[in-house]
Amino acid sequence: MIRLAVAQAAELKPHGVAAVAITPGFLRSEAVLEHFGVTEANWHEGAVKDPNFAHSESPAYLGRAVAALAADPGIMAKTGRVLATWSLYEEYGFTDADGRQPDFAAHWANALEQEYGPLGDPL
Repeated sequence: MIRLAVAQAAELKPHGVAAVAITPGFLRSEAVLEHFGVTEANWHEGAVKDPNFAHSESPAYLGRAVAALAADPGIMAKTGRVLATWSLYEEYGFTDADGRQPDFAAHWANALEQEYGPLGDPL
């Protein structure tokens, strides 16, 4: 998907059309909610099984990142790049549906990096 966005950006840039790849952090998709035996309404209970789940984000957070990018008149400066919700919220100020601003990279650095190593570049 990343390579597709990069290729599309190269092809579409002359036409004033941007293409980016966006990655979420720990996404609370329907499959993840099912795995934890919770719903979006009680998702916090999933943190009992895995404390990292407390740092997850809803699909709405990713959607708000997309909306913020779509509304950015300077989007062409980002074309061809891989972007992440955890950096986009800082630039655009959007929140998740519950008002939080999950930052997966910061959580990884603070709680998981020592065990698993650096998060790394999505490319």
